[in-house]
Amino acid sequence: MDVIRAKRAGACYGVQRALDMAYELVEHETPAYSLGSLIHNPQVVADLSAQGVHPVDDVAAIPSAETNTQPPAVIIRSHGVTPEVLAAVNEAGYEVVDATCPHVARAQKAAAELAQKGARVIVLGEAGHPEVKGLQAWATNAGAKVDVVGSEDIPEVLYDPVGVVVQTTQKRATLDAVVEALRAQGLSPIVKNTICAATSQRQEAAAEVAAQVDAMVIIGGRNSSNTTRLAEICEAACARSYHIESADELQDAWFEGCERVGVTAGASTPEDQIAACVARLEQM
Repeated sequence: MDVIRAKRAGACYGVQRALDMAYELVEHETPAYSLGSLIHNPQVVADLSAQGVHPVDDVAAIPSAETNTQPPAVIIRSHGVTPEVLAAVNEAGYEVVDATCPHVARAQKAAAELAQKGARVIVLGEAGHPEVKGLQAWATNAGAKVDVVGSEDIPEVLYDPVGVVVQTTQKRATLDAVVEALRAQGLSPIVKNTICAATSQRQEAAAEVAAQVDAMVIIGGRNSSNTTRLAEICEAACARSYHIESADELQDAWFEGCERVGVTAGASTPEDQIAACVARLEQM
């Protein structure tokens, strides 16, 4: 069985940057906490926790800087945080390690800029996702009324100026559909296309491979939105598509009669996890 790996797959720049920052703290034995999961990859988060980088849900859960001989470092995860959370970390006196993906930071800035122009801000993304909650907060803090929408739940009573900012892992087709729907209401939306190029590249590469194989394996956290979208894209082109988090999940029965199997991975999937899955497939 031939194993074909997508040309673009695995950890993106922003994720690798966050991991490098975290493991540097481990190397220097600096006590550290990440606000939420550093990246959406359960195996990596568990490994970091075992080495002293502990995820917490709230700043209040971090031991006081005054009670530690060595003040703990607080890592701002790759998805970013709200302005209120960032202010709370700074006020508490912790060492701040800002691992916000630069593309997410650009989207946060775009959301605030739209608000400063007096626009009602449409955040295209998954409601409740940490990146989306951050974008919403950055726009709200700059004075905007904000709506978080998917592809089909756009408010009907809108008026110009309307601005659109996008969760970095969304699909371009979804953005185009939202913009078209806004224009159909007679609006002239100010569009900030903040979709990360790495996301688009991975989606295109995955679709290309899925169209030419008998089965497709998508590697990445089930809580990873960009990996979930890769799985959706692959499923549309290849019925036998399997979203897994580790090589241990692979089952021989999935690939019975397959001559070619494709492999892709989300932006939060490090190289060692991809290599383990490829090796397992090649042994079948």
